[in-house]
Amino acid sequence: MPDYLSPGSFVRLDGRPDWGVGQVQTVIGPRVTVNFEHGGKQLINTDRASLTTVDNETFGR
Repeated sequence: MPDYLSPGSFVRLDGRPDWGVGQVQTVIGPRVTVNFEHGGKQLINTDRASLTTVDNETFGR
């Protein structure tokens, strides 16, 4: 599991900024399910794609 991710964390997918901010639903090893504002629910393999955490206060939730 990526050390910096846990369910409830807010993230952005570096390769898809148009999806907006997403909230992590599950983390199982490198597989992270994220529900994005404009991209819906996506299964991200963090071995192949980079997620950047977003500060909850900056995001406004």
